Amino acid sequence: MADTLFKNARMADGRAIDLLVAGGRITAIEPVGRLPVLEGTSVVELAGALLVPPFVEGHIHLDTSFIGDSWRPHKPCTDGFDVRERVAFQEENLATAAPMDYRAARQVDLCLAAGTLRMRSHVHVDAGPGLSHLEKILPVRETYRDLIDIQLVAFPQNGILSSPGSVEILDEAIAMGCDVIGGLDPATLDRDIEGQLDVVFDIAERRGVGVDIHLHDPHMLGVFQIEQICDRTRALGMQGRVAVSHAYGLGEVSEAAAKKAADLIAASGVAIMTNAPGNHPFPPVALLRAAGVTVFSGSDNIRDSWWPYGDGDMLNRANMIGYRSGFYTDPDLEAAFDVVTAAGAAALGISGDYGIAIGKPADFVCLAAEHVPEAVVGVPRQRTVYRRGRTIAENFVLASPANRG
Repeated sequence: MADTLFKNARMADGRAIDLLVAGGRITAIEPVGRLPVLEGTSVVELAGALLVPPFVEGHIHLDTSFIGDSWRPHKPCTDGFDVRERVAFQEENLATAAPMDYRAARQVDLCLAAGTLRMRSHVHVDAGPGLSHLEKILPVRETYRDLIDIQLVAFPQNGILSSPGSVEILDEAIAMGCDVIGGLDPATLDRDIEGQLDVVFDIAERRGVGVDIHLHDPHMLGVFQIEQICDRTRALGMQGRVAVSHAYGLGEVSEAAAKKAADLIAASGVAIMTNAPGNHPFPPVALLRAAGVTVFSGSDNIRDSWWPYGDGDMLNRANMIGYRSGFYTDPDLEAAFDVVTAAGAAALGISGDYGIAIGKPADFVCLAAEHVPEAVVGVPRQRTVYRRGRTIAENFVLASPANRG
């Protein structure tokens, strides 16, 4: 791969720089005009665009989106939110949906075009569908491996203990290529907190994988389960490899209770994922970050049976998080941006190969914004996405394979 010199970029800290890429990695970063243009080097003029690391989609469901399919009207639960009822609606819709691999690929395209180059997707794996969803999603990940890094979570959406046979299926999913073991509402879905956590952490320990547990359970019931997850994380030395997704309870208790939980979460190295859902309290992002908790984000469901919203743009998600959190100052807006970039990389355990620094992959996004706070507020659509120093998308349009350069 020929060397490429990217000229006149603006870093998040305000520096005007030139950046050299060789072999798909960043080899030099210098003030503008300091790097010579050697023979055979391609030059890309960035004209003062804001250069940021790629977005991290930390929580998505590639197997259930209807992107690329016909519109499916949302069907509300009959008596308030109910996981099992929503899963039943989902199964009804999926029975007549376009092929799963086609829909998943369209969803990856959507995210790529917006600047996401790191992703974690939960895939429904339990005694219900067995391994059928995973068998469709694994080839999609392989197809896109040169464009985006995708982690897969074995996600037992029907529960584990309440879905006999799921333990063995989850274990097989890890053997097949899932990177993370999941769980879901141990108290209300399986009605056995310790029993579900025994299974999840046993597989994680034996297989050497991380943990990411969906937790919708409310108030102190949810907080208690987070405490149990933190205890196990510390006992097994899994700090930095465990996440709790949604963690609604943290947004439903008193500030004092949330602060106490935040201190424990930080000390345990457990990450918290929130997508700042529109109709529900969510974890207090600023409080958690102040305690030292890694808070990251994801789109969660995009135009599927759970809700009709979602555009795959993690910069827009940062805007939502900032808006719903009351983030107004520049440092607050920078924190919202961190949630969808560096903090996401930390939660996914990929910080060592992420960011704009010498030796890192030349994966970055150029935005039409003066600085990060303006980008979070304005969500500019004028942007270019680079993978290993090659253009793969511009202004939300993916480049054809022949035009990636």
